[in-house]
Amino acid sequence: MQTIVCMKWGTRYPSDFVNRLWSMIKRHTQRPTRLVCFTEDGAGIDPEVQIFPLPPITIPERVAWKPWRKISLWQVPLGDLEGDVLFVDLDVVITGPLDDFFDYAPGQFCIAENWTQPGMGIGNTSVYRWRIGTYTHIYDDFVRDPEVPLAKYGISQRYVSGSIGNLTYWPAEWCVSFKHTLLPKWPMNFFKVAPLPPATRIVAFTGKPDPDEAVIGLWPVTAWWKKLYKHVRPTPWIDEHWR
Repeated sequence: MQTIVCMKWGTRYPSDFVNRLWSMIKRHTQRPTRLVCFTEDGAGIDPEVQIFPLPPITIPERVAWKPWRKISLWQVPLGDLEGDVLFVDLDVVITGPLDDFFDYAPGQFCIAENWTQPGMGIGNTSVYRWRIGTYTHIYDDFVRDPEVPLAKYGISQRYVSGSIGNLTYWPAEWCVSFKHTLLPKWPMNFFKVAPLPPATRIVAFTGKPDPDEAVIGLWPVTAWWKKLYKHVRPTPWIDEHWR
């Protein structure tokens, strides 16, 4: 049984994002696979998804509901999880086969290379695979004194990357960023739709826009001047896959 994990907290992503993720997983796996969701609110989530409470963590309130909370996944025990587990963020669109994510580089910690910092040894924790019980110092060191990694790294994925050191990246064509890989550069983003390369398997929607926004050509911005360059055309292939 392959295990894929996601986390849902707060109100930014409703239960529908979990249900769509599960639907995409089922379409793109050939082997028996389950989705485990760690959340404080399982209302509305498909009963086929296995729900566990958010793992406990000692964390400053100012970052308690930010990506730093994902550090809680590096503890043991962790629900009933064992062996190799694939973590996937809720704000992704799955467009290709997933089974290979469990076969690639056996025994290694695998992660997407951060699209905005190539060559700098920093992974993006939208999609990563780890073996339960390994690198538990990531959690232990954090809860011992959270202010140290917060001050040193600023962003949780930099902390994870720095704590592991030698990262194994997924093939670049497997995991792409909608905003940083696919979206045409300004000013062409006003005229061209973001393409979907055939080898793509997971599209990560880091920051804004989210999939439900990009599909209709919406990029929420507050400052008027950002509208001069933050623009996305309606993207039909999202509708085809994000369901």
